[in-house]
Amino acid sequence: MRFRLRAVPLVVALSATLLTGAAAAPLATAQTAGPAPVEPGAVRADEVPPAIESPAPLGANDWRCKPTTRHPRPVILLHGFSAPSAGHWSAFAPYLKTQGYCVFTITYGAIRLPVVDLVGGFQPMEYSAQQLAMFVDKVRAATGVSQVDLVGHSEGGIMPRYYLKNLGGAAKVHNFVAWAPPNHGTSLSGLYTLAKQIPGFDEVLLPTVCKVCTQLVTDSPFIKELNSPTETVPGVHYTVVTSKNDVFVTPIETSYLSGPNVDNISVQDVNPKATPGHITMAFSPTVYEITTKALSRD
Repeated sequence: MRFRLRAVPLVVALSATLLTGAAAAPLATAQTAGPAPVEPGAVRADEVPPAIESPAPLGANDWRCKPTTRHPRPVILLHGFSAPSAGHWSAFAPYLKTQGYCVFTITYGAIRLPVVDLVGGFQPMEYSAQQLAMFVDKVRAATGVSQVDLVGHSEGGIMPRYYLKNLGGAAKVHNFVAWAPPNHGTSLSGLYTLAKQIPGFDEVLLPTVCKVCTQLVTDSPFIKELNSPTETVPGVHYTVVTSKNDVFVTPIETSYLSGPNVDNISVQDVNPKATPGHITMAFSPTVYEITTKALSRD
């Protein structure tokens, strides 16, 4: 019993960093946040407010930016669990901007917590996908393009799949690059399996602490529905990037997708000396190189 009780704060603490890039950069503040969470599967577009756009990382959300012949599509960046976009994309957004891309980002699924203030990705993924749908249309209208490219990290690498499959996003997205997404759920290196032995963990504790976390674990109803009958949609090219040093989305093969329009790539297969973990993929030059090559695909 003593062991089980000690496991509770451990798993809760890990849930607070599950699928996140937030720990790699300071949290930012913002002016507004979304309302209380709604039940998965019961999200209507008119119930969801726009995602938070400010503050944004350097180089992002320049609404005067126009795509060029070299980079004909704007890129929308989608953070991981518990991160605000300003911190998560503090390196990659300006990197893309210096390459000549129009870069945009949001903090989706946001709530406020004491001390850290704004955190993103806590709302159910259906809710966040509605916010993404609104933002994609706003970017398309501002830049005059028919399609955008998406780059998502962790939760931001799986949530857009709901948008592509169920909210008409397939016609509006050309490339989707996902860093370490839990496409088949994650066991958190076996800790989720261990935590399920705690009475009420699945039914009470995890949903209370983090509703979206119940969608991201192995064999969740959300994961099963998202991957059925196929894991991809026609017209979108998927690039999945993983790292063998990832201890959050495990095993790393759970990230990989099956489909005719998918490239599954391990960072170490490109550069054996690269050592990014789950969070530090957001700051890896090798990940950046793989991503920009994927974005150049026409």
